[in-house]
Amino acid sequence: MTRPGTRCDEEELRSLFLFEKLSDDQLARLCRDGRAEWFDPGTVYREGDPAAYLYVLFEGTVVLSRRVGGQDVDVNRTSMRGVYAGAFQAYLGDQVPQVYNNSMRVTEPSRFFVLPAETFAEIMRDWFPMAVHLLEGLFFGTKNTQQAIGQRERLLALGSLTAGLTHELNNPAAAAVRATAELRERVAGMRHGLGDIAADPIRRDSVDALTKIQEDTAELAARAPALSPLEASDREDVLTDWLDEHGIADGWQLAPTFVQAGLDTAWLDRIAAAVPPGVLDAAVRWLNCTVETELLLDEIEDSTTRISTLVDAAKHYAQLDRAPYRHTDVHDLLDSTLVMLSQKIGAHVSVVKDYDRTLPEIPACPGELNQVWTNLVDNALSAMGGTDADGTLTVRTARDGDRLLVEIGDTGPGVPPDIRDRIFDPFFTTKPVGEGTGLGLDISWRIVVDRHGGDLRVESVPSDTRFQVRLPLFPADLTTPEELP
Repeated sequence: MTRPGTRCDEEELRSLFLFEKLSDDQLARLCRDGRAEWFDPGTVYREGDPAAYLYVLFEGTVVLSRRVGGQDVDVNRTSMRGVYAGAFQAYLGDQVPQVYNNSMRVTEPSRFFVLPAETFAEIMRDWFPMAVHLLEGLFFGTKNTQQAIGQRERLLALGSLTAGLTHELNNPAAAAVRATAELRERVAGMRHGLGDIAADPIRRDSVDALTKIQEDTAELAARAPALSPLEASDREDVLTDWLDEHGIADGWQLAPTFVQAGLDTAWLDRIAAAVPPGVLDAAVRWLNCTVETELLLDEIEDSTTRISTLVDAAKHYAQLDRAPYRHTDVHDLLDSTLVMLSQKIGAHVSVVKDYDRTLPEIPACPGELNQVWTNLVDNALSAMGGTDADGTLTVRTARDGDRLLVEIGDTGPGVPPDIRDRIFDPFFTTKPVGEGTGLGLDISWRIVVDRHGGDLRVESVPSDTRFQVRLPLFPADLTTPEELP
C-alpha cells in the first residue's frame, strides 16, 4: 500500500548524487514523467516480476534480497539517500530480460522518486548516447569475456584431468600386460615341470601328493602377510640356507618368491617328505612356478581392479550416467574428485579425510558440485606449492544446523585479509599470469549460492586456510538453472 503521492521537487532531485549534474530542463522532465511516492513497510517489488520502474530513495530504509533455494536471502540493507534499484538496466532494451533481478522491501515508511522504465530508457538514450554505448559494451563485453574464459578454463581443467587419468590408467595397464606375459611363461614352466615329474613311473606316486601341496600353496599365497624389508630379508636367508642344504641350485633366486607367498621351512619340509630325494629339485621348482602364477594373478587382479576403480571414479566424477538433479552422497563426490586429482597431489602432501558418514544424501546437481570440489582442492594444492606441494590437505564433512558442511583445508600461507573480500569476484586471481583466470571461485560461488541455496566462505590464517561450503540438507527446491561460464 502506498501513501498519496507528493509533488516532485526539482531541487530535491538535484540534491541526490544521481541527478546533481542535470540541467534545469532535464530535472523538469524527470519531475514531469516521474513522481515522489511513499511506501509503508513491506514489499515494493518481487524478484522475477517485469521491471516496470526505477526507484531512487529519498528517505527511509530499503532491503534488497535474492531468492535462493526457496528462501529470500538479504544481500543489502541501506538508508543512504540516492541509492537506486529496480529497472536500472532498462536502457539495454530487449537485449536482456527486463525483470527485477532482486526483491526490495522497506522496513519503515520510505519515500522514493519513481520513474517508469520506458521513460528511464528513453532519457538515457537521449541524454547520454555515448554513455549508453559504453555501458552496453562493458555489459556484454564482460559477459562474453567471462563466458569465453570460463569455457577455456573448463577445457584446461578437462585436459589436466584427462592427462592425470591417462597417467593413472597407464601404470596398472602396463603392470597387467607385463604380468600377463610373465604368467604365460610360468604356466608353460608348470606344464613342463609336471611332465618331468610324471615321466618316470617311479615318480608318478609323487604327483598326487604334490598336487595336494600345490592347492595348499595357492591358499597360503592368497593369505600371505605383509612383511617389512628387514623381516623379508631374514626369512629369505633362512630359506636360502634350507635350499642349499638340500642340494637345490640357485636357491637364492627361489627364496624371495616363497617368502612373498608367506611360505617357510616347514612348508619345504612337507615337500621333502612327500617326494623322493631325486624328485625334490623338480618338485620345488614346479611349486615355485605355482607360487609365481598365484602372485602374478594377484597382480593382474589388483591392476584391473585399479583400472575399473579409476574408470568408475571418472564416470562418477563426470556424472555421465546420472540425472543432473538427484539425491546424492557428497562423500562419493569428494572421493571421486580426489581420485581424479590424484596426479596433482604431490608425494609430500598428506590427504586427511574427516567424514561424518551419518550425514544424509542431499538433493543436488552432482556434476556441478564436483566442479566446486575440483576448484577448491586445486586452489588448496596451488596454495601449498602445486605439484611440489608439501603440507596437508584436509577434506571434512559435518552437520551445521540444518546444513551440510564441506570444508577443504590446506596448510599454505593463507589468504591475506586485504583481499579476502575480493577472492570470489570474477577475474580476481592471485596466481601468476597464465596460471589462473580468476573464475574458479566465482563459478563455485554461483553453483553453491545461486544454484543450491548454500553458502561459501573462507576462514584463513597462515598454515590454516579453510574454504567452507554449506548446503541445505533439505532444500525446498533448486533455483532455475542459469548459464554458468
